[in-house]
Amino acid sequence: MGTRSPGDQLVRRSVRHGGGWTITLAGVALLGAAAELLLPAALGFAVDAALGDGSRWWPLLAGALVALLIVADTLGDLATGYGAARATGRLRDHLLRHLFRLDVRQARRHPVGDLVTRLVGQAADAGQAGNAVVLGAVAVIPPLGSVVALTLLAPVLGLTLLAGLLLLAVLLRAFVTDASTVTTAYQRILGTIAGRLLESLGGARTVAAAATVDRERERILEPLPELGAHGRRGWELLARAGARTAAVAPLLTLAVIAVGGYGLTAGWLTTGELVAAVRYAALGAGLGAAVAALNRLVRVRAGARRLAEPLDLPAAPAGDRPLPEGRGELTLRGVTVHTDDGQPILAGVDLTVPAGGTVAVVGVSGSGKSTLAAVAGRLYDPDAGEVLLDGVPLHRLDPAALRRAVGYAFERPVLVGATVHEAVGLALPAAAAAPSPDALATPPVLAATRAAAVDDCVSRLPEGFRTPLDRAPLSGGEAQRLGLARALAAERLLVLDDATSSLDTATEHRVSRAVAGRAGERTRLVVTHRTATAAAADLVAWLDGGRLRALAPHRHLWSDPAYRAVFQAGDGAP
Repeated sequence: MGTRSPGDQLVRRSVRHGGGWTITLAGVALLGAAAELLLPAALGFAVDAALGDGSRWWPLLAGALVALLIVADTLGDLATGYGAARATGRLRDHLLRHLFRLDVRQARRHPVGDLVTRLVGQAADAGQAGNAVVLGAVAVIPPLGSVVALTLLAPVLGLTLLAGLLLLAVLLRAFVTDASTVTTAYQRILGTIAGRLLESLGGARTVAAAATVDRERERILEPLPELGAHGRRGWELLARAGARTAAVAPLLTLAVIAVGGYGLTAGWLTTGELVAAVRYAALGAGLGAAVAALNRLVRVRAGARRLAEPLDLPAAPAGDRPLPEGRGELTLRGVTVHTDDGQPILAGVDLTVPAGGTVAVVGVSGSGKSTLAAVAGRLYDPDAGEVLLDGVPLHRLDPAALRRAVGYAFERPVLVGATVHEAVGLALPAAAAAPSPDALATPPVLAATRAAAVDDCVSRLPEGFRTPLDRAPLSGGEAQRLGLARALAAERLLVLDDATSSLDTATEHRVSRAVAGRAGERTRLVVTHRTATAAAADLVAWLDGGRLRALAPHRHLWSDPAYRAVFQAGDGAP
């Protein structure tokens, strides 16, 4: 027996996520299908009773079955909505958690816009799995039950309906295969367009400044004709399946009526039985629900396959060791990182950042500075070698302990949270991150913004620390300082990846003093292009072509012309 695909496994998981609502749907759908199958027989007996040959209770039973169908449909709609919402929520939570467990390199394999499309659109499709499976299974009960009921009335009637249903099944088989392919292609192209759009919006100022709006619009919408073709193809397939059903179903019903009419004249069917036979023929040949169920299953499987792709990316293994006693000594041993095509970014880097010390990382563009910063705090793992914090490999540390110990600040930080206060307090414990209703901010957040020289900026915002981020008019330097304030919660190691590039000299000096803190308080790894920052560090790690060319104080390296060439002309003297 073959292994199930990740998409099919996700469909099964989604069915389970529906929980009690899926079970409820199955119960009421089966109840409704049973009532639907019993109703023609009850109507037949009611007709015979009206003609003076049967119990007077049959009309009441027929009415009760109609009422039962109404109740079943109502409860089914309720269970369908709640079950799909519950499963969709679970799938989205699962995908988000997995994405945040991926290292940076893995997560970048899918554009953000594409991931949003999967999270919003495909998760909703896959969340319908429980409904699709239940309703798909129940959809075959009325046709098959009608065959059985007609066979009990007269075997020839059952054979007539069965022959027509087999013909319809053959006609619909191609629909499932073709529609699945088309739906998957449609969703893939939609994700591509979303990815390009989000990428373009992130660089909107550059696009406007370069006067390339029309060209960018054409690039984003380039796949649109292909998307439209797949969309039209999907509707054509659905229309064709519906047309085949609509063409064959009346002929099948007429065939059963003709045979039943002959049976009535021949005397082996009563009038009521003929009425029941006609109803069963209409019930068995009415495969609109089956076509809708097939279409729903196709969308569920396509959505699950798209959702399974990022879920299939291996998450970084989590350790369980606590941090030992220490002051933040960082050690890199033989650290090697390659690009996806095997080109080296870092090659065998050995580096020790003394506890409480500051090491500036310098080098020309492409020398591996940001990559070294990324592996230093385990934004991703090196391909070879290991990184240790106070003697413990980072991959063996408990993730929560690691994130408390290491703080990152970037050149272009992404501020996360509903308000400015939440953005700064993101790395703080919950108790320290949430201010009381009568307080402007918690003491740790106030201290961090003062240290990052951004407290004056926050005080000028419309609602201070409670200003929503999307309504906070922040410059690049102000956003950079808020990102730095967020990173200052780190207990042992602070990694600054060109995090002061947008600051003026006076502000940078003030921030640098806050970052340095008290002697030995916290270890700092600073990626920089500035001579003054390198000169202020205890040591400079000079990267060249992914290798550590030198590790020495700035004043010792300044005599080397190649080292001086790393810095921009006019940046300053040592």
